[in-house]
Amino acid sequence: MKPLHPVGISRIAVSRRPGARHLGILRAGGLSIPVALGRSGIAADKREGDGRTPAGRWRILALLYRPDHGPRPVSRLPARTIRPDDGWCDDRADRRYNHPVTLPIGGPRKVSHEKMWRDDTLYDLVLVIDHNQRPRIAGRGSAVFVHLARPGFKPTEGCVALRRADMKRLLARLRPGAVIDIV
Repeated sequence: MKPLHPVGISRIAVSRRPGARHLGILRAGGLSIPVALGRSGIAADKREGDGRTPAGRWRILALLYRPDHGPRPVSRLPARTIRPDDGWCDDRADRRYNHPVTLPIGGPRKVSHEKMWRDDTLYDLVLVIDHNQRPRIAGRGSAVFVHLARPGFKPTEGCVALRRADMKRLLARLRPGAVIDIV
């Protein structure tokens, strides 16, 4: 594996490929990587469940990874393992909306959530971005990540997805404090 990039990438740019609503290109430090986007393309007015990838500039906060699907990837980003009881609240009526949660979520009613420990490989490597974090607005979208792509770059629910090898190359070059511009 190549050593970490000596300076590090501080900015990623993602844009839609012309004529392909849910396909895009990620550009970062000389890399040009194909990505899958939300089934409804990119939009500034992201809403929960609309299938749009949110346009804007977002900070990359952390790396999450599945330790049973490989060792900690080479990266200078803060990293944490994903556990079987990890989830992400996507219930706009819950105070934990768009925050990580421990499953099962207790309480008097069923709380909608995303399971982080998935049966597929999509969340084996996840970059957490600060979309809809500060301020956090119920219904403006939750669990928007950069994660691994489905075969054939099938559309996401609103995330940015790339191949495992490309994600590892990117992770080795990203520096703490990096941002992603989705346009």
